[in-house]
Amino acid sequence: MTQVSTGEAVAFWILGSLAVIGALGMVLARNAVHSALWLVVTMLNLGFLYVINSAPFLGFVQIIVYTGAIMMLFLFVLMLVGRDASDSLIETLRGQRIAAIVLGVGFAGLVATGLARGLEDTPAAGLEAANANGNVQGLASLLFTKYVFAFEVTSALLITAAVGAMILAHIERAKGDRIDQVTRMKQRFLPGNYPGPKPGPGVYANTMSVAAPARLPDGNGTENSISPILPVRELTASEVAPKGTEK
Repeated sequence: MTQVSTGEAVAFWILGSLAVIGALGMVLARNAVHSALWLVVTMLNLGFLYVINSAPFLGFVQIIVYTGAIMMLFLFVLMLVGRDASDSLIETLRGQRIAAIVLGVGFAGLVATGLARGLEDTPAAGLEAANANGNVQGLASLLFTKYVFAFEVTSALLITAAVGAMILAHIERAKGDRIDQVTRMKQRFLPGNYPGPKPGPGVYANTMSVAAPARLPDGNGTENSISPILPVRELTASEVAPKGTEK
């Protein structure tokens, strides 16, 4: 039976605890951006655990691909879309939160019990034999020999999910609904429309904040220059006063 070293045990308890805290934060966070950040913490700790357990290739893939690429892309999309915390408070089904908590706890207990009974008398084995010719070579040998069926099924499942997401996001438009550039130009210059670009936030305003409305030529502010996802900010007296007159 292979004994676990003291340093590996200490690293497991520290990183494992941080990973669990990140997972709980992801589930309990009401803001979608905060939830994604908590998930990043969990993935980073999982990557470090892979490296400690003699799987450096999986660890770097976990950090570079999943944490550094996919999760950052997901986080940027959430920030651009501007999901608000109030969106997650709307219950479409009565009692779904309580049912989800009960089922989640029950499923976690079932998985933990099954793993405990299945691994009760299983001795710990290292990866010395699998990594004899290198970690990447050993991983490739297992993926394309012993686990080739599961690997191909997983890849087919991911491709199916990607195609399904594109189909669901695709909007079918009839040929008559498509507007060409000439039609767009005519609509833009119709009487009553303003053909020029709208002023950006902070332009000709007393502050450069994006939460302050831009000033029109007549001196009034235009609320159309402020993004609807930004909170309304009250301006101070020095910001309201014309430039050069602050005391």
